[in-house]
Amino acid sequence: MFAAALLLANAPLAYRLDTRASEVTAKVAFIGIASKTAGFPRMSGSVSIVPDDPGLAKIDVVLDARALTAPDKVTLERLRGEKFFWVERYPTVRFTGERLVMRDARRGEIKGTLTARGVSRPETLLVTFERPPAQATGGQPITLSGRMQIDRREYGMTAYSLIVGRTVDIRLTARMIPA
Repeated sequence: MFAAALLLANAPLAYRLDTRASEVTAKVAFIGIASKTAGFPRMSGSVSIVPDDPGLAKIDVVLDARALTAPDKVTLERLRGEKFFWVERYPTVRFTGERLVMRDARRGEIKGTLTARGVSRPETLLVTFERPPAQATGGQPITLSGRMQIDRREYGMTAYSLIVGRTVDIRLTARMIPA
C-alpha cells in the first residue's frame, strides 16, 4: 500500500492551457521614447507537473503567429511580414520547457527552448504560481504569470534597428486546467 501511495505521489498531473483565460504579449521599445505591444490571442499548450518533484515539469506552448495583434495596421503588417515573424513561412512560435527550478514555494524559472521564425534558442521564463505547484492536485486549475526577455536579432528579426529596440519583453498569464 505504501508503494502504491508513493507511485501516485510521483505520478505526473496533466494539464492543458485554458486559452480563454490565458494571454501572451510582446513589448518592444519604439523610437527610444515609446513602445509597441503585440498580442498572441490564439494558443494551445500542455503541462505535466509532478507535485513531489516540480523540477520534472514539462511545458509545451504554441502561439499562432498568424493571429498576432498589434496597435495599428502598419505595425501589424510589418510584424506579420518577412522582416519579423514571417507568418506565411513560420506560422507558430513555440516554447518547450524542460526543467522547472523553484526559487521558493511560488516562484521559479522554467528552462526551455523558444522557437520563432525557424530559430530555436535556450531561454528562461521567470514564473510566479498563484498556488505552489507542490500543492497541485489533479482536479484543480493552476494559474501562473511569467516573463522573459529576448533579443529579437537572435531570431532573425533585425529590421528597423534604429527605431525598434532589440530587447523584447514577453509577458504571460496562463491558466491550466486538468486534461
